[in-house]
Amino acid sequence: MLSGLELALILLGAATVIVVLLRRFGVPPIIAYLAVGALLGPHAAGFAAESESLEAAAELGVVFLMFSLGLEFKLGKLVAMRRFVLGLGGAQVASTGLLLMGGLLLLPAGWAHWLIPGLDWRVALVVGFALAMSSTALVTKLLAERGELESPHGQRAFSVLLFQDLAVIPLLIVVPALAGDTDDLAANLMLALLKAALTLLLLLRFGPRLMRRWFSTVAQQRSHELFTLNVLLATLLFAWFTRQVGLSMELGAFVAGMLIAETEFRYQVEEDIKPFRDVLLGLFFVTIGMRLDPGVILSDWPKLVLLVLVTLAIKMGLVLSICRALGDDAAVAVRTGVWLSQTGEFAFVLFAQALAVGVLGHEAAQLLLAAVLLSMVVSPILLAQAQRLTRLLAGQQDWMQRSLELQQIASRSLIRRGHVILCGFGRCGQSLAHVLELEKVSYVALDTDPDRVREAAGAGEDVVFGDGARREVLLAAGLHRARALVITFDDVPQAIRVLARVRELAPQLPVIVRTSNDAAIDRLREAGATEVVPEIVEGSLTIASHAMGLAGVSAGRIRRRLRAIRADRYALLQGFFHGVDDRDVDMIEEDHVHLQAVPIPAGAASLGRTLEDVLALDVRVSALVRRSRRLTNPDAQTAIEAGDVLVLAGLPDRLAVAEEWLLARAPGHGNPATSGVRE
Repeated sequence: MLSGLELALILLGAATVIVVLLRRFGVPPIIAYLAVGALLGPHAAGFAAESESLEAAAELGVVFLMFSLGLEFKLGKLVAMRRFVLGLGGAQVASTGLLLMGGLLLLPAGWAHWLIPGLDWRVALVVGFALAMSSTALVTKLLAERGELESPHGQRAFSVLLFQDLAVIPLLIVVPALAGDTDDLAANLMLALLKAALTLLLLLRFGPRLMRRWFSTVAQQRSHELFTLNVLLATLLFAWFTRQVGLSMELGAFVAGMLIAETEFRYQVEEDIKPFRDVLLGLFFVTIGMRLDPGVILSDWPKLVLLVLVTLAIKMGLVLSICRALGDDAAVAVRTGVWLSQTGEFAFVLFAQALAVGVLGHEAAQLLLAAVLLSMVVSPILLAQAQRLTRLLAGQQDWMQRSLELQQIASRSLIRRGHVILCGFGRCGQSLAHVLELEKVSYVALDTDPDRVREAAGAGEDVVFGDGARREVLLAAGLHRARALVITFDDVPQAIRVLARVRELAPQLPVIVRTSNDAAIDRLREAGATEVVPEIVEGSLTIASHAMGLAGVSAGRIRRRLRAIRADRYALLQGFFHGVDDRDVDMIEEDHVHLQAVPIPAGAASLGRTLEDVLALDVRVSALVRRSRRLTNPDAQTAIEAGDVLVLAGLPDRLAVAEEWLLARAPGHGNPATSGVRE
């Protein structure tokens, strides 16, 4: 029997290795955690059997997941998207759940028990509504990565996912009630719903004011540790309260998050809870994986394939039909159906709860858990074919919709010559458009956010819906008649795609690109950008110009200095020294320029070599410190001496190579890292 420490070490080690390996192939972390549990669980290696402590930690993972969902739930968002959230979302959950439930109950008895052992109406209800859920984590992540979150199908998919998150709450109340005596089922359900209604009324009536005062008092102490402890206390206290009244812990955690979402502490709370939620939620999926018998996948693969294919087809078909009934064109309906066709992580939650209370038998649970896992594995492959499926199922209408978009773009640009094309009409694009307007310079703006386009166009702005990476969109926008093109959004991969298309169609057209990542300057220039404007660096230059003016530097000298820095492509300002306070993820990514100081000791093999040799290692020598004097941008022919400190700028992997080269010891000398010059 393994000790708790040994079990923790095995789980952490296996999770780290397997997650890293599977992430290389684009596999979501959820599936990786399930794989860890399945491989180490009692049905495979047998290292980690289910234990009460592990189950308790896993249950807390779901609690914090529901708390995070509560933080994202705001009445304002629900009201703004009510047509799709309540209409499309409500219709999708109800129709899918009832159709799957009815289909299972209408199967002949022999087929039904072959497909799902122990099938009755309670099992059919749990299975139908659990399979109706889609993967919020998977879909939102992939939509964001592909830049489709604001597209018509992206907004519809997000609205349905929001309703599904809300629908989980009553399901978590209903499933335990199904475990009671069937004769008293109606009474149990009514009692559970009455308890939930009274609890929610009590918490929502008095909770917001108490929560705001509570968190304000704690925040005034200015202690980050105390604030984090308070977040954990609030989450677990509400979860404990709802459990005491006979409801699920998840309901209490959701209400706690919803109450905090209405306060000014929401974003700080979200950051504080994230590490606990992610670790404990990972443990939850590990425990689910432990329940999964890999042998079931091998022995019952015909059932699994049938269950997954039928579920995918039904969900896709129902979403497509509902979208069409709500007035969407066929292309949007097909894409939305494809994105929502898989089964999601909440199916694991509901099946685990149903198994724990005895509604689901062990054999049926094994099959259903394997089916959900297979559905999530297949989903990225299916989503990659979304465009092809759209052409297949809605080719004519998709072509007509695209033709209408191109016609609208062409009508805006037809009479224009010498105009500026703006790719992106966010805050930066709108500010630029207003400046161009003041100077009587005409422009055409392209944006893929339909709500933004509708509102801005309604206000008289020259903006149309269109993707600047598409050949036909750029041609319709008058690319060959334009004077310049500006990419105003901060998305390097998408900007590179736009640049590739522009350079293919109009090689001589000047293109200006905005970026927040100074490491992307060279990549964007190589991709064809005429000018790259790094917004953080430009902000630093503006502050520097004011500081120099206040320090007495003449205006002419300030202008010359700024011109020189810009002419040198901002080389002096690229990169910075990273410290423990740099908590912004964007600031520590591996594709950002870092600065690193490398002292050169006596005995290093690099002594006597020139800085030009260092530059050949794909790094830049930002400064040279020699005998307490700091020289910025030193001459490339300068020889390296013992005691020098080279300040290098570059990507982390290149800096590591350069440091190793500089510090390598010369033959006959000791380790240069320990034999440095002492002053």
